Amino acid sequence: MEEILTLYYKNNARKLHEIVDKILLRFGGLYDKDVDDFYSLANEVFADAIRRYDEDQSFDGFLYSCLTNKIKTEITRRNRYKRRTDRLSVPIDLPVGDEEHCTLADMIPSDINIEKEVLDKNMDFMDQKIQDYLRSLSKIQRRIIEMKMQDIGTKCIKKQLNLTDKQYQSYMRQAVQYEHIRFLCI
Repeated sequence: MEEILTLYYKNNARKLHEIVDKILLRFGGLYDKDVDDFYSLANEVFADAIRRYDEDQSFDGFLYSCLTNKIKTEITRRNRYKRRTDRLSVPIDLPVGDEEHCTLADMIPSDINIEKEVLDKNMDFMDQKIQDYLRSLSKIQRRIIEMKMQDIGTKCIKKQLNLTDKQYQSYMRQAVQYEHIRFLCI
């Protein structure tokens, strides 16, 4: 047994590490810290293998078999743990509520307060960013924003455009989606 220990652990366990590296080559995509984890695992497997070894077969083959099984089991365990979070996540374009056009992405708050931006007196109405932003909107969204730029109140806008509260909120939510406000962020 001492011969086996010396053979596998001389030169900082070089032979044991080579076997582990050979097995891990089949899996790929591992970071150095993961490889170190598998080296530690190999030490545990080696101790167990040397205790169970019955000398009826080659120790090299027996150890290789034990290491392969343990490494496969560990990789399966790690991948199973990674997939667990995927089951808890939901797509960002998931429809929310009764409206077909309202998605989870629409509910994520934006750093931009569109009302503040369009009501800011220092902004020039003809500014290119504003023009690009307005061109990206639908006709109703554009009309709402233009009316806001003219300091027309929300009640008046809804009345003039014949909109319900829900419709108005939906148009405003859509108007502040990234695909539109990206022009203001440039």
